[in-house]
Amino acid sequence: MESIFQPGIAFIIWLQGLGIWLEIPMKLFSFLGSEVFFLLALPIIYWSINANAGLRIGTILLVSGSLNDTLKLIFHGPRPYWFSTQVKALAAETSFGLPSGHAQIAASLWGMAAALAARPWTWAAAAFVIFMIGLSRLYLAAHFPHDVLVGWALGALVLLAFSYLWDAVGTWAKKKSPVKQVGLAFALSMLMLGTGIIAFGSLRDWVMPAVWLANAVQTGADVLPAPATLNNAVTFAAVLFGMLAGMAWMDSQGGYSADGGFGQRVMRLLPGIAGILVLYLGLRAIFPRGDSFVPYVLRYLRFALIGLWISAGAPWLFIKFKLARNLRPE
Repeated sequence: MESIFQPGIAFIIWLQGLGIWLEIPMKLFSFLGSEVFFLLALPIIYWSINANAGLRIGTILLVSGSLNDTLKLIFHGPRPYWFSTQVKALAAETSFGLPSGHAQIAASLWGMAAALAARPWTWAAAAFVIFMIGLSRLYLAAHFPHDVLVGWALGALVLLAFSYLWDAVGTWAKKKSPVKQVGLAFALSMLMLGTGIIAFGSLRDWVMPAVWLANAVQTGADVLPAPATLNNAVTFAAVLFGMLAGMAWMDSQGGYSADGGFGQRVMRLLPGIAGILVLYLGLRAIFPRGDSFVPYVLRYLRFALIGLWISAGAPWLFIKFKLARNLRPE
């Protein structure tokens, strides 16, 4: 792999040599491709802009994120600053590097945003943002060039698959009873989690090279490599189950519409986000953490409840307090 890593290190050194003034804008672009950004944007879009668009964004984010995490465990490639001390660790990560999650998520989700907007200029804007997000990951030494290229390719494939399958699968699923829809959501969640567990099992005899940890420390990384975990696999699968199960229940109650006056849309955000924080921080403080069965089960429960709150709990609350309405009369 030296033939791939060394040219990548040389390019990152050149890129970082353009100046430290690029660090802030590159971190901004990097944030626009992060799971955190889209997980923050998801409830806002679903609750206050367009529920259907929010569902699409949430589903593609979680499926794409799960695929990325599984492939990371399979390939278990290093980050540039794990491999060489010649680069500066400007964005330290604990997970493996290949493929780039930021590049993959950017290609799929910003591509979807352009497709939903359906205007020529949005494709140009999306292409620019996708390119800059990938470039930012190189400048920050979070990824090698091949990590980004593979991430872009996977993101494009995920976007293509969703574009072709979304309407057909949605129509098929809506013909099922709410109970069957919840069962299908759980089956999909378990499929995602199962692939992650299989990929994780491939690391059974793998030992992280000591030089990776030493290099990360020497390059000034603020977090150290800890890539052999199922935390992300559990999180993606759990949020998807909670979100889709909640959607099935809300549809049985008349559905949810994100329209309304500007004041109504804004007022939904305070109780909605407060609910997420209670579930995320409150249960995090109570539940044990670690890489064993019980913490994983409780992590699944916590994030499933967050997904359920986003798609059903908060919308139900908004409707009860006249901050939103059903899609159809009860």
